[in-house]
Amino acid sequence: MMELVLGVLTWVAVLGCGLMAGVFFAFSTFVMSGLTKLPAARGIAAMQAINVSAVSGLFIAAFIGTVLACAGLVVSSLGTWSEPLSQARILGGAVFLVGSFAVTAAFNVPRNDALAALNPDSAEAAVAWARYVSGWTAWNHVRTVACLSATVLLTRALR
Repeated sequence: MMELVLGVLTWVAVLGCGLMAGVFFAFSTFVMSGLTKLPAARGIAAMQAINVSAVSGLFIAAFIGTVLACAGLVVSSLGTWSEPLSQARILGGAVFLVGSFAVTAAFNVPRNDALAALNPDSAEAAVAWARYVSGWTAWNHVRTVACLSATVLLTRALR
């Protein structure tokens, strides 16, 4: 029975990590670039609206669901850590938890919170927007690579 549960949980984690990798990849490769082509006030307002939508929609459910699946895999596999499939589950889950969840909480969310408080029409908005885009996108690249890596590692655990 435990093997079935681990198998289902691993599939959920693989799909979630892959989905998150795609979302983060899209932001890194064209969404942020597109927003920077707008006047700063419009780019800020658009990103503020995106950030509100992200935490109240399906994205947050998929993100938190993937966090829970990966945490479940790590915890449930610790007792059998010497087995190759357990190692792949632990490593894949940990890569997602650190490289996606922890990075989001420590680096992207604080930037989003600061952006939410910014008046898009203020005098300092353009400078703050340029700083935001640069730092936020750099950490988003980290999340993209972490999610792709976790997807690969957890896929190995499906054997």
